[in-house]
Amino acid sequence: MKKADVIIVGSGIAALQLARTLSQQLHVMIITKNHRRSSNSYMAQGGIAAAISKEDHSDQHFIDTMIAGEWHGNDERVKRLVEEGKEAVEELIALKAPFDRNGNDEFSLGMEGAHSTHRILHSGGDQTGKHLINFLLETLSTPNVEWIENEMAIELLLNSSGSCIGVKTKNGAEETREYFSSHIVLATGGAGGLYLPTTNHSSVSGDGLAMAYRAGVRITDLEFFQFHPTLLTINGKAIGLISEAVRGAGATLINDLGDRIMEGKHPQLELGPRHIVAHEIFIQNESGRKVFLDISSIDHFQSKFPSISSMCVQNGICLEDGKIPVSPGSHFMMGGIVIDEVGRTNLKGLYAIGEVACSGVHGANRLASNSLLEGLVYGKRLASFLIKHLKIEDCKEFSPIKVCKKSKVPLPFSMKEIQENMMRYVGIIREKKGLDAQDLWLKSTSMSPFENIEDWDRKSIQTYFMWINALLMTKSASLRTESRGGHIRSDFPQVDDSNWFKKRIVHEQRNQRMKVEYDEQREIKIYA
Repeated sequence: MKKADVIIVGSGIAALQLARTLSQQLHVMIITKNHRRSSNSYMAQGGIAAAISKEDHSDQHFIDTMIAGEWHGNDERVKRLVEEGKEAVEELIALKAPFDRNGNDEFSLGMEGAHSTHRILHSGGDQTGKHLINFLLETLSTPNVEWIENEMAIELLLNSSGSCIGVKTKNGAEETREYFSSHIVLATGGAGGLYLPTTNHSSVSGDGLAMAYRAGVRITDLEFFQFHPTLLTINGKAIGLISEAVRGAGATLINDLGDRIMEGKHPQLELGPRHIVAHEIFIQNESGRKVFLDISSIDHFQSKFPSISSMCVQNGICLEDGKIPVSPGSHFMMGGIVIDEVGRTNLKGLYAIGEVACSGVHGANRLASNSLLEGLVYGKRLASFLIKHLKIEDCKEFSPIKVCKKSKVPLPFSMKEIQENMMRYVGIIREKKGLDAQDLWLKSTSMSPFENIEDWDRKSIQTYFMWINALLMTKSASLRTESRGGHIRSDFPQVDDSNWFKKRIVHEQRNQRMKVEYDEQREIKIYA
């Protein structure tokens, strides 16, 4: 028999920051779908935004974040993010985290889209995520941390009073296991795998989001999805991410006619908010034009961006030519599980942090390099809350239960169909006709979001979870009749503050009912 004070599902920066802080005092179990380094956080090329220079201030970081999010963010939570984020970064610096410095031993602060000044800390040039995850792994209190790798969480376990008391998983051999604790934290990342192309790790498909919804947890802002403007693209196939730091270092966007495509589109040109830049590249591609990053003005490109350079060379791009072919791809989910200021959900015993959660700090469009910052802040904040409030008698004994069951389910849709239809109808630009077609296709499958999946194999469950998330995202995109941030409607091209300012669309499963209503918090609630 074993005991776990806290179970964390996921192994990205939010999960590890939480575990690092908790493991000094508590027994923590980390369950991850693949390997502990298989996460979007580990793949992150960009850095961490923090107002640590003498010329910068948290107030300006706050303003930049709100502007990028088109004022949809929660003002108070954004203010706390940038202030506590600065403190979290300074703590990492004190612990000798490997941030890049220049020749004068000062931090090499980069510039990225929609920032008003240089405030991005990097590590290893374009390998910030890799170095930071390795650093956090090294600083875990190993005796108090138990790893469960290659197990996919498939269901949240509830007791008779409706509290979350555990999680059910499937391992690589398709065995079902159950783990119990009074404190379950979802840190499973976003849902970029719903689209192709994507910058996300292949395992990121919104599992935590779907599990939470099935358990009655509130979900919001799913219409806001960020598409990164610059993925290396060869013969129409996206290969990998080209960090925004490349544009911050001076790269420009040109088409195959040599025209600089961002001129006249935004005052910050290539460093405008991501949804604006991605939109312009998408329009160029739709009109038959190819788009390139012109890197000819960047000195010592290969030493500044080693992993990007290696990816380009491996795929036949001659960097000496000074042009890298790019196109947009899905990147980051601004919405997610509704949480309070520390990460609690509406389900007792369940918490959420990182990209799977909607903390309100990203608004309608995430400011570049605020995601790793959010993971650090909410991981530390939730840890402080749990240490203060967790009682010894709350901890539950658990014993994994193995049930060898596996059966491939003949689903009426494939993963590829979901990805292609999401990109076609709920992608960078949406409109009513396409959204209606997508909604009709999703519902024509005659499936329920509440199927019994215990006997299904992992791939079938992952595909089914993607279908649930596609259903919720499509409904959200249909309801928001305006363009704001990552949600762009060609039939409603303007921001509509009179009807939509600070208004949120919330999904909540309740007694198998579908209902849409407005309340005093300016939310549209959808009961399904």
